[in-house]
Amino acid sequence: MMQKFLPALTIAVITTWVNVAPAAGAQLARSVSTLNRAGAQFALQAAIRSATQLNAPCAIAIVDRSGGLMAFDRFDNVRAGSPDLALGKARTSALLERPSEETEDNTNKGRTAFVTAGFMALRGGMPLKVGDTVVGAIGVAGVKKENDVRVATDAALAFSKEAMEH
Repeated sequence: MMQKFLPALTIAVITTWVNVAPAAGAQLARSVSTLNRAGAQFALQAAIRSATQLNAPCAIAIVDRSGGLMAFDRFDNVRAGSPDLALGKARTSALLERPSEETEDNTNKGRTAFVTAGFMALRGGMPLKVGDTVVGAIGVAGVKKENDVRVATDAALAFSKEAMEH
């Protein structure tokens, strides 16, 4: 009985696969911009300038679009947990392609799946964009969430402006 069932199942799977094949001539891949070392360093330096102007010591993490660490800095006298928070905010922002502030707001409204999925639901993460394309993100963690958002936003805006000029 099992031998008769197995071939029918195989045919069904093949038929389903064939039905979802792309149309002839369909594009199977897309070109994307990627964050390079120079871009990561530019965003990091913009964040350091902003944090210094605000007198807001913090940890700053820059990640690529997949959440891989590209650049990092930590001011003196920053809490021991800030580096991990900065990296988590940056990764969340890169992977979800939105400010981590939105993730925090959604979590506060009861959407706790973000937390159980391993995303950092805290303000201070911003995507780094070239035009409309997210190429990475920045995460900032210091003492005040308002400063975290400001530093991340300042750096993301400076990065986008510079990327569009070159």
